[in-house]
Amino acid sequence: MIKTITMLKRRSGMTPEEFREYYETTHRLIGEKYLKGNVEHYGRRFITGPTNPDTGTAGEPDFDVMLEIWYSDAAQQAATRKILLAPEAMQEIREDEAKLFDPSTRIHYTVVEEHVSDVT
Repeated sequence: MIKTITMLKRRSGMTPEEFREYYETTHRLIGEKYLKGNVEHYGRRFITGPTNPDTGTAGEPDFDVMLEIWYSDAAQQAATRKILLAPEAMQEIREDEAKLFDPSTRIHYTVVEEHVSDVT
């Protein structure tokens, strides 16, 4: 299983609630259009609490959503990448991203290897 994680920051002027609403009612659907049937998992984890839960300290988070996409293998990842990089897909995705994400922040994207402990 190959898993990618991307951390994204909302556009300036959007509240976290507006960001989440737009992402889940509009941007998510564009993602599903190109990912459905081509990946194992497409999930979003939105920041909901204080930036430091141990101290309860509030502040502006470095990112607002952690996007996860899982692929069964490298071939599935490559095939999906080809779909996403097609000109019509790229145009649709980029145009919607401009409405949602802060263009001045760096997009953090990485491939991860998951290790899970049995704690039950």
